[in-house]
Amino acid sequence: MILAGFDETRPEVFSAVHDKEDPSDSIPRYPDLYYEFKISELNQTCPIELDYNPEVKAYIELYTHQRRKELAAIIGLSQLYFPIFDEALDRYSLPLELKYLTIVESGLVPVAVSKSGAVGLWQFLMGTAEMFDLTVNSYIDERRDPYKSTEAACKYLQYLYTTFHDWQLVLSSYNGGPGEIRKAIERSGGETNYWKIRPLLSQQAQNYVPAFIAMVYLMHYYADHNIVPVTPAFTFRQLDTLHIRYALSFQQITEMIDLPVEHIRFLNPVYKRDFIPELGVPAVLVLPADKALTFLHNEVNILGYYSEPVDYNLLVKNAGNTDNKIRIIYTVERGDYFHKIALKYGCTIENLKAWNNLGDSSLVAGQKLAIWVDKNRQPP
Repeated sequence: MILAGFDETRPEVFSAVHDKEDPSDSIPRYPDLYYEFKISELNQTCPIELDYNPEVKAYIELYTHQRRKELAAIIGLSQLYFPIFDEALDRYSLPLELKYLTIVESGLVPVAVSKSGAVGLWQFLMGTAEMFDLTVNSYIDERRDPYKSTEAACKYLQYLYTTFHDWQLVLSSYNGGPGEIRKAIERSGGETNYWKIRPLLSQQAQNYVPAFIAMVYLMHYYADHNIVPVTPAFTFRQLDTLHIRYALSFQQITEMIDLPVEHIRFLNPVYKRDFIPELGVPAVLVLPADKALTFLHNEVNILGYYSEPVDYNLLVKNAGNTDNKIRIIYTVERGDYFHKIALKYGCTIENLKAWNNLGDSSLVAGQKLAIWVDKNRQPP
């Protein structure tokens, strides 16, 4: 658990965030009754029981006073990561409020490392990463991948709820491990109320649920404390996802599209050494949408990926080609978008639009798409 949030020794993170001072001249203070009322309002639509007590108040005051600057940056970064979390949590039928767990865990810093060696937005240890088939090697750490780590976290949270059937116990066990919670329940004579077994938990596990409840409150009512979000250099809707099949350094990308290495690093935290190795399968590269188009225009000529220079417009023109492919029908789901579907089926956005005569049309849940995949490709 990294309650401190941002670590200013991480230039790869802060280089992509526009910093500014909080313009407020005073910090509002509220009585306990105010917090009780606001949290009771949140309780009406939250499956996770949100209690108010002195421990919760202490964390609210910590982030609205000493750590206001960190909270402002975290709120801004939520524009980049929360759409990813919401889509996955919804797909697993998990409470959407679980996304706030990442703030308690990592302060929304994908390269965060805890004292125990846990890594990423969701803070996985090496053993847990292996359990969920997250690749960790000298070049790649998928614990730092916002998509793959979120998928693993959803599976783990689902398992913990199946074990304890209580969200406060799930939160505490996510931090301290299910073994610690089981021992506390056993030592208490079978008690399953989190607040009653809390004294039997480690100090870190005792702090976890109060910190989570405080974050749920703060992410809804930060404006009442005169906290102004710091907008990051990029938000989720401004980005594009490409997949490449060759080794590539961040420096090469910088030379191609005039984007600082710090920004490429910020958008692609999964790569540990500013280098995308040849993986044998398509590797994901996240770029600002306008820079992604520049990359596509330049890669064939600058990288020599093709034996001869190729006109990008010709590639788009041939996007409807279906040679040596088989046709499948895909039903668009809520939260789908062109990049996501293209990445899933190993094609391009241009392919999807050409195969379905979509032009500039957007996707609608329930819509049927014809997708052509390689004959030997295993279905997702």
